[in-house]
Amino acid sequence: MIRIIALIIMIIPGALAAYGVKLMRDMVFGILQPPFPILWLQFIIGLFLFLAGLAFIAGFILRRDRKRNKVQARFRIPTGTDTTKGRDE
Repeated sequence: MIRIIALIIMIIPGALAAYGVKLMRDMVFGILQPPFPILWLQFIIGLFLFLAGLAFIAGFILRRDRKRNKVQARFRIPTGTDTTKGRDE
């Protein structure tokens, strides 16, 4: 049941990102969608939807991989026993 809920949580931002790509594509071809009065506003809203969906999915994946310790050292959450601190100084 929890996996189904997680899948639904991932589908909603993915669908919004796909709709954002569609809005930007329609603006490039000069197709004005009904809720938007001008093309550049349609592009801005599409770009925002795409970036918001992409950021949500990327954050979800990064959080999951941090829990499983499958990320590079620079993306790990710093702990008190990290010995790599101070090398750049």
